[in-house]
Amino acid sequence: MNKILFIRRDNIGDLICTTPAIHAVRNKFPDAKIGILVNTYNADAVINNPDIDEIHIYEKAKHVPDKNKLSVWWSNFKILQKIKKEKYDVAVGCGSYSPRLARYTSLTGAKTRIGYLKRGIKKTKSYSLPLYEPEETLHEVEKTFKLLAPLGIGGECPTLKIFPGDNEVRKARDFLNTSAVKKGAPLIAFHISSRRRENRWPVESFIELGALINKHYKFNILLLWSPGSEKNVYHPGDNEKADTIINSLKPEPLAYRTTRLRELIAILSLADIVVCCDGGAMHIAAGLGKPVVAIWGSTDPDRWRPWGTKYILLQDKSRKAEKISAEEVFKAVGELLALNGSLCG
Repeated sequence: MNKILFIRRDNIGDLICTTPAIHAVRNKFPDAKIGILVNTYNADAVINNPDIDEIHIYEKAKHVPDKNKLSVWWSNFKILQKIKKEKYDVAVGCGSYSPRLARYTSLTGAKTRIGYLKRGIKKTKSYSLPLYEPEETLHEVEKTFKLLAPLGIGGECPTLKIFPGDNEVRKARDFLNTSAVKKGAPLIAFHISSRRRENRWPVESFIELGALINKHYKFNILLLWSPGSEKNVYHPGDNEKADTIINSLKPEPLAYRTTRLRELIAILSLADIVVCCDGGAMHIAAGLGKPVVAIWGSTDPDRWRPWGTKYILLQDKSRKAEKISAEEVFKAVGELLALNGSLCG
């Protein structure tokens, strides 16, 4: 097996949940060239991954204004042509079945093409070695790992693989060293953003949690969020919510504005514990081995819970994150700290 390509078109967490499979392929085929096709939104999650030799990055048309869509489609076509010329032996379409993922996998020109089909679909030209979607609910790490069976890879799944960049870590350390931090105190990160509305925790709850943390612990609170205005149609962010929290908490949290995903990875690598909603930041924290308090909304925790790290997951029966109280999260922080006694202060 000389050249193997992974395709992961989804969001940040989905790509991170693919890294154990990539690592397993690297272990099985140490001399193979491993490539991956990702998008501009999630690419930084694998930018420093030593298991990957080449990263092909395309842009999703929905992330750009209508007037630019033609140029995006043309650029993406050229990327697929480049991949085809590289003559990959194997292409693995990662994720649940979708016609677009199947088409992308087919367009690679790889002789062996692996991916999931929905049960009931009898045959496909897109995949030469199709697998049916598992009937049982599996974690996304396990589900992706099962795609490797045709390559003779099985057993236990490896851990998530996230590698912060040296320059970004240096920048994050400089920020902490020049900020009004409590010297020697643990760093607790609040990441306040989540893509799905029902997974978002209210600003007022983060403020209440911050006040409880400041009252009962000698911690530094680090505030993180998706950058940009909530009014941005293509890339809505949480600048306004972050400003509200900064202006409401005393002492003010350490607010670190990340303009790139790689900056978020770097600053999270320096945190001692992470409080966040279900989303990409949670999977980054898990990949970095950070203890996580996950405030959960509508997604299935059996499929998307933090993988391979200590965590406490809070989900209300309404499946809305907003129904979880600050007191519940504060209690969970305490329980998680008890499992990491060296952090208690």
